[in-house]
Amino acid sequence: MAIWKQDISLERINGWSANTMMETLGIRFTEIGDDWLRGTMPVDHRTHQPYGLLHGGASVVLAETLGSSAAMLSLDPSEVAVGLDINANHIRGVRSGIVTGTARMVHIGRTTQVWEIRIETESGELVCISRITMAVIPARVVAPR
Repeated sequence: MAIWKQDISLERINGWSANTMMETLGIRFTEIGDDWLRGTMPVDHRTHQPYGLLHGGASVVLAETLGSSAAMLSLDPSEVAVGLDINANHIRGVRSGIVTGTARMVHIGRTTQVWEIRIETESGELVCISRITMAVIPARVVAPR
């Protein structure tokens, strides 16, 4: 059974990336399941660190993008989710290609949510595993941009 409470078309959620860090890094939402959200990010000059490997911070940006977007989509439009905490374990270095992240719900409560995000290479090797905790607050508290 789907957990989403908002319109989750890929066109709509990819539109959120205009003029943001997600657009700069080439992050794209690619698939939506009943209780998961998937997206990709290129490993190139935009996401490298000085040794030519995927920057750990870029992995965290992908993880936070997927986890916070999934959290928001699972809420009534009168609520929003804001980040409380994120952690990441970097498992494998990547020099090129595309990495894919998948956010899956761990906990959806009245005031908090927890999402796990697995980031993998094109061949399915684990690159990073991350967990994000979101606070659920009334939408009127934050002004739209």
